[in-house]
Amino acid sequence: MAFIEIKNLFKRFKKVVAVNHINLEVSEGEMLTLLGPSGCGKTTTLRCIAGLEKPEEGDIIIDGKPMLSQGFVEPSKRGIGMVFQNYAVWPHMKVYKNIVYGLKLQKIPKQSMKEKAQQVLELVGLNGLEERYPAQLSGGQQQRVALARALVGNPKVLLLDEPLSNLDAKLREELRFEIKDLVKRMGITSVYVTHDQAEAMVISDRIAVMDSGNVVQVGNPQEIYEEPANRFVADFIGTMNFMSGEVVEVAQNADSVYVRTEFSEKMLCRSPSMAATTPGKKVYASIRPEDVEVFTEPPEIKENLFKGTIAHKAYLGNFLYFFVSVNGNMVRVQAPHNLPREEGDEIYLFLNPEKCMILL
Repeated sequence: MAFIEIKNLFKRFKKVVAVNHINLEVSEGEMLTLLGPSGCGKTTTLRCIAGLEKPEEGDIIIDGKPMLSQGFVEPSKRGIGMVFQNYAVWPHMKVYKNIVYGLKLQKIPKQSMKEKAQQVLELVGLNGLEERYPAQLSGGQQQRVALARALVGNPKVLLLDEPLSNLDAKLREELRFEIKDLVKRMGITSVYVTHDQAEAMVISDRIAVMDSGNVVQVGNPQEIYEEPANRFVADFIGTMNFMSGEVVEVAQNADSVYVRTEFSEKMLCRSPSMAATTPGKKVYASIRPEDVEVFTEPPEIKENLFKGTIAHKAYLGNFLYFFVSVNGNMVRVQAPHNLPREEGDEIYLFLNPEKCMILL
């Protein structure tokens, strides 16, 4: 049974629809990430869960209790801890006072407050820093203070709004795993907002990809990457080659089609969607750069083999990144780091039909 249910949620700001009748469920102990570009509605959805925004329609149910349909439940009564993008720590308060601020408002006894604070300080790795001011801490330490403050009241739900976006790349990478491990150890149901695809892939049990106020796909990281629902998802998650064309023939097994593309009269691709199996349908033949197989000599392959010229080459350590011109159209390719080819050289590309998919 879902611990958080979002039902037909609708929120607009004047004429702009921010959240368009979305439905989502989050299981108990699960980390669900709302992923999408700026303005897609992910932070508005999070703020509706927190009670910081009031939607025009729909309901949010947390642990079986409606937050809207039976009267608006105030943020302080929802059992939620929240971590903000800009830390939102009090600069004039030391670490300890920042962490217990919410407990003081609840009139928690001093001894209990001290014990709770000590527990979360240990959890987030801030032991010994209780008497420091935020200005005396690094960005990562300040974010840990914000996390500790969100956790100290033992919330039912943890909400995180782009919590790592103000940190440098290396620290972001470290804290992704720290937050994931911490949340899993505590078993807290969590909703995480980010526009960073790599962050979402690392931290999530499931990802809900949003676009223009709509949820366009929900799945685990592998499903989202390997089976994108449409061109938007495929383009937003990782890198994809798109070749516009139209279906010319349905293969015998019915889950593959032949497509006329910009640089080929007949390319074989698998078709995850029945909507793309009609001859004449406008589609995109799509393949990831790492799935394009590279040969220096023509192999004994008949389907989806193309000769091209390397237009650009970049050495990225463990692999080479090529832009290959095939009949005047560019294909991005990830090749072995020791491949003996330079810009201007000819190369053969095999677009494996099992890896080449049709998207709408």
